[in-house]
Amino acid sequence: MAERRSWSALKRERKVSVARRAGYRRAKEAYEIAERVRQARERLGMTQSELATRIGSTQPAIARLEAGGVMPNLDTLHRIAEALGLELVVDLRRARRSA
Repeated sequence: MAERRSWSALKRERKVSVARRAGYRRAKEAYEIAERVRQARERLGMTQSELATRIGSTQPAIARLEAGGVMPNLDTLHRIAEALGLELVVDLRRARRSA
């Protein structure tokens, strides 16, 4: 029978796993998009409810997006950009290598 690894060992391994890094990267991207949406909305003096109405959504959905809890799809981002008087720019770049 194989020896069981300690919780500390499992935790250390998970910290450096590819899946974990990818998950953190996606969470960071969602947070950064959320922050930009919130800042643009607040700059215009618009409430979450007003933005939701303009894009055909709900205030709780906007709150989840602004909290970084969801990654909006491109259609939603286009509607948000239009409602905020912004241009959506999507860019593909060469991937950075992880150290």
